[in-house]
Amino acid sequence: MARKLRDYPSVALILEDLDGKIDFVRIFGRPGPVHIEIGTGKATFLLSEAKAHQNVNFLGIERANKYYRYAVDRIGRWALTNVRIIRTDAAAFLADSIPDSSVDCFHIYFPDPWPKKRHHKRRFLCPANLEHLIRCLKTTGTLRIATDHADYFECIKELIAANSSRLEVIKFPPAIGAEPGELTGTNYERKYLKAQEPIYTIDARKL
Repeated sequence: MARKLRDYPSVALILEDLDGKIDFVRIFGRPGPVHIEIGTGKATFLLSEAKAHQNVNFLGIERANKYYRYAVDRIGRWALTNVRIIRTDAAAFLADSIPDSSVDCFHIYFPDPWPKKRHHKRRFLCPANLEHLIRCLKTTGTLRIATDHADYFECIKELIAANSSRLEVIKFPPAIGAEPGELTGTNYERKYLKAQEPIYTIDARKL
């Protein structure tokens, strides 16, 4: 029997309550580095990272309600105080609610590749969203991306290369929850590795 998912108001953020640009000190109750994961899924990555780095404030963004509810329940059961999760459209939230130079790291792991050419305009990693990602990053902040889709990865590399005056590619560090042979430790990565599909990663630092 599936367990009953509980709501945890201390974990879940409500977009309408934020009132404009998000104040990270207010929502976490303390200052500290801010990491944002776009596309939280079931919060496997967030859970591992938040437990290991309790000095870091983590915000997860998830649009799909079934994953959002699972992530809130999972984080709440662990009673982690350094994680908040919001259910919203990531592109709109990035543009409207995240202040300039406020984020230390964005994690974007296995975003929907929208493989059909006519759907490419729906991809999250595009010039407009990259502008906002760069705007929101602090100087020396990092943008970490992983995908299993070779074509999407080539497009991502081209996007970052086109912004080489503002972004420097650096070595991608394995996540704390990554097992041998993994880099992100996410459920998606484990699924693709089990299917023997290649994983592509890139880490870019704001200059």
